[in-house]
Amino acid sequence: MIHSPQSTKDWLTYRDGDHVLPQRANLFRDVSNALPEHVAVFCPAAQGVLWDDDVSISSQWGLATYVHRSFPIIGQVQGFVHKDYSPAGYGEHPRSRSAHGVRVWDYGGDRAVSITHMHGLRDLNGKMDTPEREDQACKLLELSRQLAGENDLTVICGDFNVEPDSATLSILRDAELNELVTGRGFDSTRTSHYSKPGRFADYMLIDREEDVKGFDVISDPEVSDHCPLVLEI
Repeated sequence: MIHSPQSTKDWLTYRDGDHVLPQRANLFRDVSNALPEHVAVFCPAAQGVLWDDDVSISSQWGLATYVHRSFPIIGQVQGFVHKDYSPAGYGEHPRSRSAHGVRVWDYGGDRAVSITHMHGLRDLNGKMDTPEREDQACKLLELSRQLAGENDLTVICGDFNVEPDSATLSILRDAELNELVTGRGFDSTRTSHYSKPGRFADYMLIDREEDVKGFDVISDPEVSDHCPLVLEI
């Protein structure tokens, strides 16, 4: 998610060596405007620059969480699962990564629900297991445990940037969380916009699978190179 409060432009340019891409300048603002009945929280991991022709524009990159106003937010947790906040540039790969969690009261279920998500580190060498990825999985799990009450329904999700047989998912499964993407037979979380090998990146885990009313990986319409994951409880 991109947040560029100094710019009113819709599009800027991202430059990283030979990697030059058009970049939505204020995606956090745009999604917030599209969801006016939601509380929006932005959690920056780094501040770097985007470009308006030859003019550099300070721009923050990170996570966003949106919670419908009908759900009282009764707890939050935010922390870094890899490195720390980078205030003067996006940094070298693998870059800083944070996680954010919200605890909400579900009046329909008469219970608290804790949801923690992260965007896992991107390693230029691939999605293989590394000590850094195992460490971020442990940190993600610890943040979830800090947030959740004893009887909460607990969800952990996100773009983990790992394969289904990864140590990351083993760590979360060992904590008695049920992974729904592969567990329910989905064969990809990628769209046609992603042409590289490896069809998985995104995962959804829940501690009480019996409370799942529905779960789907949405392949149509395509809005990015990732499919949305939709969980109904």
